[in-house]
Amino acid sequence: VRGNHINYLKKHYMATWRHSSNSNLSVLCRFADTLEMADDMAIDIPHIWLYLAELLCPLLKEGGIPMRELFSELSKPLLPVGRAGVLLSEILHLLCKQVSHRKVGALWRESGLNWSDFLSEDEDLQSFISEQLQFTQSDSSSSPSSPSKPSLPPEELHTQLENLLLVDMATDEQIFDWVEANLDESQISSSLFLRALMTAVCKISTPSLYYSDHSPLKRLPVLHKYFNADTERQLQALYALQALIVTLDQPPNLLRMFFDCLYDEDVISEDAFYRWETSKDPAEQQGKGIALKSVTAFFTWLREAEEESEDN
Repeated sequence: VRGNHINYLKKHYMATWRHSSNSNLSVLCRFADTLEMADDMAIDIPHIWLYLAELLCPLLKEGGIPMRELFSELSKPLLPVGRAGVLLSEILHLLCKQVSHRKVGALWRESGLNWSDFLSEDEDLQSFISEQLQFTQSDSSSSPSSPSKPSLPPEELHTQLENLLLVDMATDEQIFDWVEANLDESQISSSLFLRALMTAVCKISTPSLYYSDHSPLKRLPVLHKYFNADTERQLQALYALQALIVTLDQPPNLLRMFFDCLYDEDVISEDAFYRWETSKDPAEQQGKGIALKSVTAFFTWLREAEEESEDN
């Protein structure tokens, strides 16, 4: 219930932001009343700062508000009660789950922000930063003298990704950090990485497809980060899924269940599905015939839904 309420409020505030003709400051000021009451609300709602961060994080990520401007405004009603650092910390940690510690740390440093400006005089600065905020202070990996990252052999890339997901049970943030530490932009956009990632995610998701009542697809933030809004990348993901189904000896209904989840969770677009369906790439034909037959009903449904949408 809380999740649905938070999602509703997120959409409400983002809609207000996008359609507002007012300045950044006036929009943010509308949130000030809530922030002024937050410390008192924490008595009955212990996780109030996390909930507020969930509402505010999209403004930083999607709303186009510079971090310095956003944090300066948010801190104004919270500095007198000594809670500015708590809220900003929650926002940064949420952002790390969507990108990486390295990128969030770079955003903080580029904004010229200092934690000392957001803490009360009786708070220990170093102690506060040491509680999982060290990434905001420095990034040795960004040194100009750092050597370029060597390409990982295909087998090693597959093995390391599968170990992260299947053995180490790494968090989304740890996956983002590993990718940034070991791969450059050209490697991240390569079919080799995209297919290895999709294969590993589908392997850990397969049991849930049969037994979960909730969304069975694991690692949605990871899939959205590396596949979202890019049809070519999404096509590589579908090729990887097709190959995985072949290695599993074409289990009945498995590909259809994956297609349903990938579509419902906005990981794969209609265009990418249609491109996969009509692809004649000779390198991608193994198991294609059987795969197409197993998802005939999916494409029938997709076209009918598209026709209904056009009619409406």
